[in-house]
Amino acid sequence: MAELRVNPLQRLWLREIGIEKTWLRGAPDSAPAPARDVQARPAVTAQAPPAARSAPEAPRPSRPEPRPASKPEPAPTVAEASAPASAGIEVARRVAGFDLAQLQQEVLACTACGLCQGRKHAVFGDGARPARWLVVGEAPGEQEDRRGLPFVGRSGQLLDAMLASVGMSRERDVFIANVIKCRPPGNRNPKPEEIAACSPYLMRQIALLEPERILVLGRFAAQTLLGTDATIGSLRGRRHVLKTEAGREIPVVVSYHPAYLLRSPSEKARAWQDLQLALRAA
Repeated sequence: MAELRVNPLQRLWLREIGIEKTWLRGAPDSAPAPARDVQARPAVTAQAPPAARSAPEAPRPSRPEPRPASKPEPAPTVAEASAPASAGIEVARRVAGFDLAQLQQEVLACTACGLCQGRKHAVFGDGARPARWLVVGEAPGEQEDRRGLPFVGRSGQLLDAMLASVGMSRERDVFIANVIKCRPPGNRNPKPEEIAACSPYLMRQIALLEPERILVLGRFAAQTLLGTDATIGSLRGRRHVLKTEAGREIPVVVSYHPAYLLRSPSEKARAWQDLQLALRAA
């Protein structure tokens, strides 16, 4: 396999994001799953008292007791099931002819779902226009809601370092947006009607920016954009395709969210693989 070449700036950023030195010499196509630390059980050295040694063992049940069946949740009514779809159709129709400036004003003033009631700022997105890459996250967090910008704080710093490691920056090459434009309370997962209301904004951004490829960060964003309930482990490591309404096919690569990488540094090596895949995707 050909050696992966990195320049001094990339080497500096790779150290910054915590990639092992072995990855500076070349990243294999697939990395084995990180070994889990298994705590060895201490050997039992204490002697049981004579009475305890002579006591017979309690009989073991021949089979586990059956668990009571869980009560199924009631199916949504026709009105409940159709409400999210109708909300999304209304938003999609309204923004169909908007340019980026008009779309941004529409997002900042949006009241299409209940998330508008608790927000400080709607987060339209930020970065290069036009953009080579579009990075799609999940939803604004507390700091993003306060500042009105995507991926700020520690997660944003890590994302910037990751992009710099492959020669990309949000100022020059990358536009960053979220599936959901307003912060859900307590950073919970968005509800179906909230996804339906916000998804047309993202799809219009994709149509206007016409990125060469899309890097999707996090399980929720990947499942929403690709229309699947598959796990992120099964989605990352391969190339997907998003087909736009105009018939254009855009390569899509799925990776871990920077917030997850801050909690699980051992997964940074796999995120580095995803960035390399995004560079090759065409």
